[in-house]
Amino acid sequence: MDGINANAREKHSLFVCTSCASIWKNGKREGKSGGQQFMENLSQLAKDWEFSEKFNIQEVECMSACSRSCAVSFAAVGKYTYLFGDLPANELESAEAVLECAGQYYAKPDGLLPWAERPEPLKKGILARIPPLGN
Repeated sequence: MDGINANAREKHSLFVCTSCASIWKNGKREGKSGGQQFMENLSQLAKDWEFSEKFNIQEVECMSACSRSCAVSFAAVGKYTYLFGDLPANELESAEAVLECAGQYYAKPDGLLPWAERPEPLKKGILARIPPLGN
């Protein structure tokens, strides 16, 4: 495997729904959504995060978790994919917990995140744990 493909396989993704907690009026979003605020908080904290080079933090327009916003997901090749919701948009503690849990995810070869080891905000809001694709 060449260096580019090896690097891509090692990279992890942290997806953040930016349409979560939106206010809609006449079919148009008004102001900044909770998801956009969450993304801003996460991006600010990630500047000094030890795993910032290991993760692509990506905005996603919708993750179909509207009733459980704000939503984030961890994904990597060969690992379980997780989708979490119920994260308050305006609490830095939520964004800190997401980065802490992402670091745990990175350290696990299979990506499995035992409930007892997760930060408190990510114990209650699990929406999905999807097995890795077969090789």
